[in-house]
Amino acid sequence: MRVSYSDGYVVALPEGHPFPMEKFPALRDILLRDGLLRPGDIGVPAPADWDQLRLVHTNQYLDTLRHGRMDRKAERRMGLPWSEQLVQRSRLAVGGTVQAARMALQDGIAANLAGGTHHAFPDHAEGFCVLNDMGVAIRLLRAEGHIERALVIDLDVHQGNGTAAVFAQDEASFTFSMHGERNYPFAKVASSLDVGLPDGTGDADYLAQLQTHLPAIFAAARPDLVFYLAGVDPLAGDRFGRLQLTEAGLRQRDRAVLSTIRQHDVPAVLLMSGGYAPTPQETARLHAITHHEAAAVFSLPSLHATSIFPTPP
Repeated sequence: MRVSYSDGYVVALPEGHPFPMEKFPALRDILLRDGLLRPGDIGVPAPADWDQLRLVHTNQYLDTLRHGRMDRKAERRMGLPWSEQLVQRSRLAVGGTVQAARMALQDGIAANLAGGTHHAFPDHAEGFCVLNDMGVAIRLLRAEGHIERALVIDLDVHQGNGTAAVFAQDEASFTFSMHGERNYPFAKVASSLDVGLPDGTGDADYLAQLQTHLPAIFAAARPDLVFYLAGVDPLAGDRFGRLQLTEAGLRQRDRAVLSTIRQHDVPAVLLMSGGYAPTPQETARLHAITHHEAAAVFSLPSLHATSIFPTPP
């Protein structure tokens, strides 16, 4: 499976900051080690340009972001300290999702080893999310005539409020979020379908809810392309999660989603979204579960035979 990745996905954060920035290269290294990826399968994305970002985000917000004019309140809501490097990193992640979507339309499935920034609103950043990568990718591919209808399956433990806001008036984009009802964000924005779960929900109840809703989602969405936000923060013990999935449950979750996508023969883009295990390396190991399940469901060879991308330096 081809993936988008850039060393520019990582920027320095203050010591003790809760966002696990090092999970991005750690996941790449695990996938290379496990034979699910070779260097030639890695496409290094270009940063999304400002005109592409305007397909989702307001001129005022982009001007504020570009020139570092955020006030302290806006920066606190973003959850990350503004820097030119952060802006570039965020544009790269959006470019990675656009590139992964193009690869998925060619290959049937692809991934961005970042992305899923579902708390980014058209007019502001929120919850470690600066720019809404799914929104930009969907709007851009639609404008280019590659897709019409899109489905976002968001299984991060936190509701995808930014994505819901982006597509609130867009009948061709179906947004599904299954999340902790009492978790962040405390003021939800209505998705096409929201399933809020009580604190402490475990494997059986979680998987029953998912299996109940997946057929209806696909029937309603009739997508040309699916974006799967495979957050690993529903796992028991996650720093910000409050649900109680086991690793086996997480694996079953991914298998259920990916099998349904395969059954409907729809191209899929895998995005990381959230996860806050004790270390970035452990978080990356959990994210790798999704890739192992994708390899099994889509019968992917352990090493891709050919690649259109040169080996990154």
